[in-house]
Amino acid sequence: MSGAGYDAVVDIDDEGDLGHTDLQEDLEFHTSNFNDSRSNARKGPSAAAGLPPPATASGSSKRFLWSLSFYAQFFDVDTSSVLSRCWAALYPRANFLDVLEGNPDLYGPFWIATTVVFILFMGGTISQYMAKTGQGPFVYDFELLSGAAGLIYGYTLVIPILLFGALRYFGSESANLLECWALYGYANLIWIPVAVISWSQLQILNWVFVSVGYGLSVSFLLRNLYPVLSATDRQTSKILLVLVICLHLGLAVAIKILFFAAGSPVADNPNPAGNAPPAGDAPGRMLF
Repeated sequence: MSGAGYDAVVDIDDEGDLGHTDLQEDLEFHTSNFNDSRSNARKGPSAAAGLPPPATASGSSKRFLWSLSFYAQFFDVDTSSVLSRCWAALYPRANFLDVLEGNPDLYGPFWIATTVVFILFMGGTISQYMAKTGQGPFVYDFELLSGAAGLIYGYTLVIPILLFGALRYFGSESANLLECWALYGYANLIWIPVAVISWSQLQILNWVFVSVGYGLSVSFLLRNLYPVLSATDRQTSKILLVLVICLHLGLAVAIKILFFAAGSPVADNPNPAGNAPPAGDAPGRMLF
């Protein structure tokens, strides 16, 4: 079929099937002066074919925070990147924010915190077991697990939020909540080896291990937070630095006292004399 004023002439079979058109034989191009504005209207839909509609075109943007894709972007990191960031946290040679390369993640911080919780629970349990050897049946106390989870998850989640809010309040435009979470999350990495070796009954040795862990982790935090904190005025930056140091010291002392000391206040010890508790009086516990 042909007609004047069209850019191309296409032969269509009797069934009207364009899918079998032979472009080499049946498609012929001709010059034309066709300037009808309707051609632009026909190009509009075809030009946008295959492209997603803009976010403002639908109400999906209102449910953006409730979609999995919103949170998936915070876990968009591969194993090699996580390992390199872990190494940079243990052996810092450059600013950690530069190591993140503008892509802070929550995958590493989540699993690091989870690992710390588990090892604190196991290390604290071993410490309690060794302290009570020969005193009767040992109570396997899951309150140590809940205490470790509350301490580590709470500290890693809440402190960066408070720090970010303070920086924003005092006018620091470079503050980023996701980077704060990543920084504190990877700073927890040092507590894994500390928790592994701090179950000894030599309390002075445990204090040394925890002190080393505190020194390494707080220096890592200060080294990377100082450029952000210095964006505020001098007096405010000093106060925030002192708060970061004191809060992290509180975490280190809590780890030592709650999990690596006989008679930990986290673990309930209803039988100091070593008598076995009556059946059903100690839910959540197991006896060895």
